[in-house]
Amino acid sequence: MLRSFLAGVFAATIAFTGGALAQASGTAPEAKALLEKAVTAVKADEKKAIADFNNPTGGFRDRDLYVFCAGGADNVFTAHANEKLRGTKLADLVDKKGKKLGEELIKNAAEGKFAEVDYWFPRPGQTEPVEKVTYVTKAGGQICGVGYYK
Repeated sequence: MLRSFLAGVFAATIAFTGGALAQASGTAPEAKALLEKAVTAVKADEKKAIADFNNPTGGFRDRDLYVFCAGGADNVFTAHANEKLRGTKLADLVDKKGKKLGEELIKNAAEGKFAEVDYWFPRPGQTEPVEKVTYVTKAGGQICGVGYYK
């Protein structure tokens, strides 16, 4: 009887924790919606939008979803949740498996269209890369994207 009780408690714990973990990650539709919101913000006031994207409480971060942008002639990161990437060239970004991620994001970004680019990248605050898909587009003078982890 004790075994049945403990098995039930264990199963309930796994079910509850699994649901909590699933909610900790953003989804594809949520990533796309955040990018649509970011595009609207860039078109309204690019400078303010970039400041908001870089501000953890600026309204453009949700769990592990965040907006990144790169602009200028060299496509330098103007916004990213990882401060260390700001000011570096998007084209130089390579994922942990050697994919020239930055070049692919630049190649696929187009005004008025959302392209999908897949790669391996660590979650915010972590170092181990996991599979990720990013929606990327152009807005104003920026290439912007929002990705979700698989």
